[in-house]
Amino acid sequence: MEKGFTILEVIVAIFVITAGIVGVSGLITQTIGSVTISSQKLVAAYLAQEGIEIVRNIRDTNWLEEAAWDDGLGVGYWEGDYDDTQNLTSWVDPGNFLNIDVSGFYSYSAGTQTKFKRKITIGSGPILDSLNVKVEVLWKEKGETYQVEAQENLYDWR
Repeated sequence: MEKGFTILEVIVAIFVITAGIVGVSGLITQTIGSVTISSQKLVAAYLAQEGIEIVRNIRDTNWLEEAAWDDGLGVGYWEGDYDDTQNLTSWVDPGNFLNIDVSGFYSYSAGTQTKFKRKITIGSGPILDSLNVKVEVLWKEKGETYQVEAQENLYDWR
């Protein structure tokens, strides 16, 4: 009886090991891509909620200043920064990219450009003295466009 492997057994073993390595590397690549998209969706969800909070902040500032509750909140398409307390900026298609500064705040003014765009749509609400606020955050990753949306009705409950 001979000891050792034949050349055919060695070739089959190399093929099995190579197929395993290729499969594992493909799985790792796919997992990394999924993690990237998931983290971007999380950031986009926070940016969408922040858009609603920007509009709510303007409404609340109007109350504090004893102005009409919906001053600066006209029906239309808008952009806004986290520190806007009085006015939004008109959305001009295709929109501006948000920037992130060294403190991690997103705005249209300072910082490094990101891939995110935020569109705030204000429309008439379901009842008198209400506004429907819809915020879309859009971005592209590897040639595919992604979108996260948040929506809320705001009321003059004062």
